[in-house]
Order: sequence, then C-alpha cells, then structure tokens
Amino acid sequence: MNTIETKSAPEAIGPYSQAIVANGFVYTSGQIPLNPKTGAIEGSGIEEQAEQAIKNLGEILKTAGTDFSKVVKTTCFLKNIADFAAFNAVYEKYFISKPARSCFEVAALPKNALVEIEAVAVLES
Repeated sequence: MNTIETKSAPEAIGPYSQAIVANGFVYTSGQIPLNPKTGAIEGSGIEEQAEQAIKNLGEILKTAGTDFSKVVKTTCFLKNIADFAAFNAVYEKYFISKPARSCFEVAALPKNALVEIEAVAVLES
C-alpha cells in the first residue's frame, strides 16, 4: 500500500490520508470544497462548492497516476438533497464515464460544507 499526498489538494483535517493506493486501485478520502491554499470553504452555493470538491479530488487522482475517466465508484454526500439536480449538473461535467455512484443527504459535513465526494479509481492505463 502507498499513501498519496499532494499540496494541490487540502491536507487531511483528521487522522487519515488523502488517498491510499492498493492492489491497482486508488481509494480517496472524501473531499470537501476547501481551498488548498487558504483552508477555507470555497463558494457559498452547491455549484461552487461541488466544483472545488471535484477539483480537489482531481488533484489527488492525478498525483496517484489516474484521472476521472478511470473512476469506477463515487460516494457523494449532500447536506441538502434538494441540491441533487444542481450538484448533478456540475458532477456530469467531470465524470463523463458515468461510474457507479451513491448519493445521499447527511445531517452535517465537516466545516459546514454542502458537499463531500470520495472515489475509487483504477490505475491501469
């Protein structure tokens, strides 16, 4: 197993890593819309926050040696399920390969974020 770490995405805010590579897959930790330079939540609406969370996820995937086209599964957490359609409009711009996905509402997310996304991707070329 290898730990993935990049300064291009927010540092872990707890006792975990940004991602782990194991057996030909990368497993990312959930990404919230933190700006990696400031540590602050980026954007006040679901669209802006989804863009930043996905951007963070992309940086971790890139560091691991993969990208959005190799994602096989995502799990998406929304603070408000009423944001589902607006979230999907952002999500579908990046995950054009349509990986398997779970998406559900949660009571709260770290730093009061509106969205958190985690992914599993293959490392093969």
